[in-house]
Amino acid sequence: MVIIDQDGSGPGGSDQMAMMVLLQSPQAQVLGITIVSGDAWQPEEVQHTLRMLELIHRTDVPVVPGAIFPLVRTEQETKLQQQLYGSFAWYGAWGDLAAKTSRQPNHGPYVIPKLVEGNPSLKPLAEDAAHFMVRQVHAHPHEVTIYAGGPLTNIALAISIDPHFAELTQGIVMMGGSLGPQTSDPEFANNPRHEFNFWFDPEAAHITLRAHWPRIDLTTVDISIKTAFTKAMLDEIAQSSSPAAKYLAAYSNEFYYCWDELVAAAWLDPSIITKEKKLYIDVNLDRGPLYGDTLTWTDANKPSLDLQLVHVQTEVDLPRFNKLFIDLMKAQPQSSSVRNDIARISESTCILQGAFVSCVWRVVNPPGG
Repeated sequence: MVIIDQDGSGPGGSDQMAMMVLLQSPQAQVLGITIVSGDAWQPEEVQHTLRMLELIHRTDVPVVPGAIFPLVRTEQETKLQQQLYGSFAWYGAWGDLAAKTSRQPNHGPYVIPKLVEGNPSLKPLAEDAAHFMVRQVHAHPHEVTIYAGGPLTNIALAISIDPHFAELTQGIVMMGGSLGPQTSDPEFANNPRHEFNFWFDPEAAHITLRAHWPRIDLTTVDISIKTAFTKAMLDEIAQSSSPAAKYLAAYSNEFYYCWDELVAAAWLDPSIITKEKKLYIDVNLDRGPLYGDTLTWTDANKPSLDLQLVHVQTEVDLPRFNKLFIDLMKAQPQSSSVRNDIARISESTCILQGAFVSCVWRVVNPPGG
């Protein structure tokens, strides 16, 4: 079981493709998609995501609107910091802060421009993302993984509502942070500890990283830039008649790093990650030039704070990742009956596992000692 928390800019592109990795996989039971502002504003992202679900035939998955603004950071403050300390290549929803490119949004948070893929008829849930996540985790304790592909505002709000939220999950997998990427890409070579998801809402990242998750898996810039969505991959996918392939063929024309797709794929197949290191991670909250930068420690030098150990991915089996991604995008959608069967099998497996554990416990610890 997984809840997708994503900044769903679109159509196509990394945000939508990452969600599709999980939606297309028979291994994943997607309980819902919660949307957060990041690469674009949440109201527009909700519409792109609803339309994507219609086009790939997954209207069974609910979409839940979440946070529109970060917890603390404001556009006005960010403009002042830009004047004092210089600019970054990517500002996401605050597109007017950066040099205009085809990737930058340029409208207010409540403006929904005409969608090139057509407007959805599907509607979002009348619930907010944080309460939806808390409700689902309590309904399925210790069974739900949180996938986080964007800024962590929704997740921080869920933790603030329910301090035991993180503990009740199976763990969190997220794209965020940057350590020391080996690249000539000036966006990261000049700012090696800067990464957009953590930067957009540093306080939310801080709250999320400090929570007591059973496990944290982190895909940083360092490993993300070792991937690439290429024209050759799209051409191969476009040969399929699947709704997902048709959607990508029509709307995915941006060839860039596979930021969030790698997070989703590595959760489905952990063998894609061939090397990792364990670090304690937090975010710089000082309101200066390094606000939002990634902070890291090892066991040897970590401060005496309640920091959580993070599994930081460092090496990827790129052919294996590319194959999994292409195969999933080419796959025909599962019928609702097949999805229901998978859900029932999963539930039955959990019941049988619980009964087995109970039997073993009674053998080892019989009544009366």
